[in-house]
Amino acid sequence: MAGSWVCPMHPEVVRAGPGDCPKCGMALEPRTATVDEDSVSPEWQDMKRRFWIALAFTVPLLVISMGDMLPSHPMSQAFGDRGRVWLELALATPVCLWAAWPFYSRFVASLRHRSLNMWTLIGLGVAVSYLYSVVAAVAPGIFPSAFRDANGNVAVYFEAAATVVTLILLGQVLELRARGETGTAIKALLGLAPKLARRISGDGTESDVPIDEVQVGDRLRVRPGEKVPVDSIVVDGSSLVDESMVTGEPVPVPKAAHDTVIGATINGSGALTIEATAVGDNTLLSRIVSMVSEAQRTRAPVQRMADSVAGVFVPAVLVAAVVTFVVWSIIGPDPKMAHALVSSVAVLIIACPCALGLATPMAIMVATGKAASVGVLFKDAEAIETMRSVDMLVVDKTGTLTEGRPALVTVESIEGDGDTLLSLAASLERPSEHPLAEAVVRGAQDRGIVLRPVDEFASVTGRGVVGRVDGREVVLGNPAMLEEHGVDATPLASLADDARKEGQTALFVAVDGKPIGILGVTDPIKPSAPAAIADLHAAGISVVMLTGDHEKTAAIVARKLGIDDVIAGVLPDQKAASVQGFQREGHVVAMAGDGVNDAPALAQADVGIAMGTGTDIAMETAGVTLVKGDLGGIVRARRLSRATMKNIRQNLFFAFVYNALGIPVAAGVFYPILGLLLNPMIAAAAMSLSSVSVITNSLRLRRTQI
Repeated sequence: MAGSWVCPMHPEVVRAGPGDCPKCGMALEPRTATVDEDSVSPEWQDMKRRFWIALAFTVPLLVISMGDMLPSHPMSQAFGDRGRVWLELALATPVCLWAAWPFYSRFVASLRHRSLNMWTLIGLGVAVSYLYSVVAAVAPGIFPSAFRDANGNVAVYFEAAATVVTLILLGQVLELRARGETGTAIKALLGLAPKLARRISGDGTESDVPIDEVQVGDRLRVRPGEKVPVDSIVVDGSSLVDESMVTGEPVPVPKAAHDTVIGATINGSGALTIEATAVGDNTLLSRIVSMVSEAQRTRAPVQRMADSVAGVFVPAVLVAAVVTFVVWSIIGPDPKMAHALVSSVAVLIIACPCALGLATPMAIMVATGKAASVGVLFKDAEAIETMRSVDMLVVDKTGTLTEGRPALVTVESIEGDGDTLLSLAASLERPSEHPLAEAVVRGAQDRGIVLRPVDEFASVTGRGVVGRVDGREVVLGNPAMLEEHGVDATPLASLADDARKEGQTALFVAVDGKPIGILGVTDPIKPSAPAAIADLHAAGISVVMLTGDHEKTAAIVARKLGIDDVIAGVLPDQKAASVQGFQREGHVVAMAGDGVNDAPALAQADVGIAMGTGTDIAMETAGVTLVKGDLGGIVRARRLSRATMKNIRQNLFFAFVYNALGIPVAAGVFYPILGLLLNPMIAAAAMSLSSVSVITNSLRLRRTQI
């Protein structure tokens, strides 16, 4: 929803423009992040301005009120008792009316929307203490003896009300600043995108154009050291490209013709000519930013518990404040009513559930940003919470454990050298559209083999190809193809068997009627897969391969990787049924895949994990996306999940224990025993400190090693 505003704590609250959340009173934030580093939260600016002005009035107010500790109050001697009270009223009024105005607005909104929250307690507490003091200052004669001290004076609490406002404003400034820091990851990602692209026109001329003007199909020049403008495919040139800012991997990736490059990655020393394949919101970088933004505003299941507690907590605090007032007004020491007011206001202030409301959202916001920086994208907070409990990983083979496209891995010749064999075979395969042919041609090019023209090319479906290269008849395919052309393939049988044992497809090659060797083509295992599987096993997670491939091929891959179990030859709906079966056995299942055929199983799993190198439908269905398609990201995601949930539990502990200890002290439970009372100023400082402790603890996640 472009141009919409959303509550950072209640993502279901979305409005067309800025305003306050009707549920919690927090200022709504733009849904779409911006890269403008100079732009700061208007709410943060407003709260900071109110804080500094409030501080300027509160400090002298505190100095004046501290005179009560002296045998004779200096200000009372200078202005008289009434003059001192009027001076305190003058200093407190700008703080308690203007600086605290947002508190009152949110307090009224909480009543209007029947959604009691922390602003209900803050607004009520400040308003009661200030208004009481105003009446005491303006018309002290109307108060009965229960409100008067031994000297017959009615106490005022201007300094308490003003200090409470100032401390809460300080807490808001710190909280808003911390919330802004949680968006650092998004701003860093957005800042990666270059502003200009060098476009090559039809006549070959080049010019720099704004990135917004680049269209799909445009050819672009990327010079050494420049950023890749948009997602593209390499047309010409070769280089090493640093993809660390998107994938989290520090080693540059070699790129050549037909390879894909990601927008905002950094080109190395080579020059590349690329063709744009995705622009604007369709680029991988834009999709990453969108996913991170949305995930930061989702609610983890553990938040439901905090919400349930908060739903009954505020009304309970209001009741506790009323009971405190009544008890103190009846059995408290003189002046009874003054003590009753101070204690009930302290209960309202110290019980504000700021820390409780921040405990989960702050941790989730920091965690999603941290994950994005290492190439792991969480779709929502539920995926973060569930990932820690996973005890079984079900993986697809093709594109997940393997590279996802055939590659030439074996060249075995029984006549002549391997380069000659490969040159003849690849030259013959170049006109073919078969995926195995593409693998042979690409393998020859990677080895620097020169390809030659082909004459009389012919393809026989299901068998192979034949043609003339440099005047020599070349036949390539299965044994039946060779036999059709009068070639005995028996001399190549043992080589072919060795290749098949390694899971390779064996291509027989004959030249001028003689068998000369074989080529072995396979979908190679990803280099990162063995270490990732070992790490998963070390973490106590069993790994099951679920693939539509043949059982023999799947078993070879499973054996090489040490995978616990293999289910082969399954259709997409059967994959989902298999996952469901594991769940019925009591497993918490994560499913990793990259294709459309994996989507049903990804949706069925407790956590779906999509390879960023796979299809859009897989990424839309999954709860986690690994940008680089590296299974090692699963291990990182699980570590971060555990660290995040530990952090949330710590935050909730801070919030609950703080309130559990603070409310009885504020209510004066320990006064008869220890003579201990909690001034509203101290209550406000403690409440703000609780929120700051939750914020600081959440920000520690940015330094977590995963």
